[in-house]
Amino acid sequence: MGHYTGPKARINRRLGGVIYENRGAIKAYDRRATPPGMHNRPRRPSNYGAALMEKQKIKHYYGLGERQLRRYFEHAKHMKGNTGEQLLILCERRLDNFVRRAGLALTRPQARQGIVHGHFLVNGAKVDKPSYQLRPGDIVSVRNREKLQVMYRSILGENGSQIAAFASQDQETLSATFDSIPTAEDVSLPVDVNIVVEFMSR
Repeated sequence: MGHYTGPKARINRRLGGVIYENRGAIKAYDRRATPPGMHNRPRRPSNYGAALMEKQKIKHYYGLGERQLRRYFEHAKHMKGNTGEQLLILCERRLDNFVRRAGLALTRPQARQGIVHGHFLVNGAKVDKPSYQLRPGDIVSVRNREKLQVMYRSILGENGSQIAAFASQDQETLSATFDSIPTAEDVSLPVDVNIVVEFMSR
């Protein structure tokens, strides 16, 4: 799942939303929002099918594998507050998600690739794990390499003002600060996480 390389437009159509944000997938979804396949009939999914679809949204959106999602779920169960909300907040705190939400990448797969290739520093130290959990006050910056600086400056220009509430961006230094722990309102994925929690608690 973390390395899904198949047709992203099909996933958007199957799950009924913009899960993958690259231009081609969005354009294809806008053109035809029905599920892929011939002779589709609108059918109401079973409770199991609906819960499975919501879980797939989380896995595809954040680029998680089944085991990784299970680890987050087990962690969220032992945290104070709503388990579903805590699960999504753990996903939002991932470094790859923050790079995307702070406007330093156009998509999460692009952010993940940049992190793995060592393009980003956290508090001045290279971090190459997309799953790295950020803490308030952490500063994520682009490495001081001319080609990287040019590339990410153009990405910032394309992204405009799509910045999450828990992030602040410094375009001069090509950096972003993780200001605070995200809340449920900061989660950008439209998902019914409560049925996912019920599904995973079985």
